[in-house]
Amino acid sequence: MSHILVIEDAPRLLRSIVRTLEESGYTTASAQTLAEAARLLAYNVDAIVLDLMLPDGSGLDWLAQIRAANNQTPVLILTARDAITDRVAGLDTGADDYLVKPFSLEELLARIRALLRREVRSASTLLTLGALSVDLLKRTATREGIPLELQNRQLELLIFLMRHANEIVSREMIAHEVWREPTATWTNVIEVHMTQLRKQLDRTGSPTILHTVRGRGYLLGDAP
Repeated sequence: MSHILVIEDAPRLLRSIVRTLEESGYTTASAQTLAEAARLLAYNVDAIVLDLMLPDGSGLDWLAQIRAANNQTPVLILTARDAITDRVAGLDTGADDYLVKPFSLEELLARIRALLRREVRSASTLLTLGALSVDLLKRTATREGIPLELQNRQLELLIFLMRHANEIVSREMIAHEVWREPTATWTNVIEVHMTQLRKQLDRTGSPTILHTVRGRGYLLGDAP
C-alpha cells in the first residue's frame, strides 16, 4: 500500500485530497507547513503532493533542498501558477509532474498512479531511506549527497539493512543473508563491519540511524 505525503495549506482542499486518496486505497500523511512536511519526510513516503505557496516558505525552495539531499521521492506540484515559465521552473527544480489549480480529483489520482508506476520501475535499482541512498547498479551509496566509502561486504550489509529499514534484524539473519554462513555469528566479524558502516553513515554529520538493540540485533532507521 503506497503512502502519500500531501503538503497543502488550504484546509478544505487538503481534506478533500486526503479523503480521495484514502478512499482509493492509499495511506496518507498531511502537512500545512514546510516544517511539518520536513518532520513527516523522515518516514518513508512513496510520493509527495506539494503546494508551492505555503505559510512558512516556498514549496519550490523546499523541493530544491530535498533534491540536494538526494531525496528522489516522486513529487507532484499543485499550484495556481499556470505560466509556462512556472511549470518549467518546477520541473527543472526536480518535480516529476505539475498540476494547475483548479483540477479534478480524478486527474490527480491518475497522475499519482503514473508517478508510482514510474517509481516501481526504478525501485529495483535504487534504495532510499530519507537522505540515504544506494544505487544497486552502480554499487554506490550516499547520505546527504556525500559518497560513502564502503567495502563490498559493508555495502551488502547496508543493502540488507535498507531492505529491512525500521526493523530489528538479528545477528543470525545477517549471518544467513549477508555472509551466507551461520558461523559468522560465532566471531566479532559482524560487529566489526557494523562499526565501520556506522562510522561511514555518521561522518556526514547527520543523526545516527544505525542502532544496536541490546540482546536483539540491529536497526537501521528511527531509534528504537
